[in-house]
Amino acid sequence: MSRRTLPDANETALILAARRSRPARRPPPTAGRALTRLLKPLEDRFGQGPQALQARWREIVGDVLARHTEPVKLSRKSGSGPGALEIRVNGPAAALIQHQAPEILERVNLFLGAGAVDKLRIIQGPVRALPPPPRPRRPPPLDAAQEADLARGLADAPDSPLKASLLKLGRAVLREESLAEAERARNRLRD
Repeated sequence: MSRRTLPDANETALILAARRSRPARRPPPTAGRALTRLLKPLEDRFGQGPQALQARWREIVGDVLARHTEPVKLSRKSGSGPGALEIRVNGPAAALIQHQAPEILERVNLFLGAGAVDKLRIIQGPVRALPPPPRPRRPPPLDAAQEADLARGLADAPDSPLKASLLKLGRAVLREESLAEAERARNRLRD
């Protein structure tokens, strides 16, 4: 039995020129795209589920209540009647949540639509920790000319906590004025 030798570069070029290769197959569509056609009619028929509430829960109930609660299940009655929202609550906070149930239902109905939920079921259990709320951005410092004008205006005041507070207030006012001026300039450019 003889060993077969590999073709050299010229023979390889001839072989590849003579053969036609098949085009590469397209990958299948992503699962999300395929499921959208199925889920959209269901969402239109039954409404949004607890995932929509979980994504915006902090906005709906506020930071304090969001730390102690999370929506678990949104059950609808047959037909188009209002449903019930099941929320998980840290044990000690259950009494507070029960007391604030009408306000929570009102806020949830503002988000889901009027009359979407009429009952609140409270289940005691551990709640997933929410990520901390975004920290406010630190305002930019004043430019040197504004800082010098502010210092000159308060040069006669004796060093005291009052002078420090006035400096802080002056910086805040000047920052607000410069931010408002920048916003007006942006609006002029847009128009």
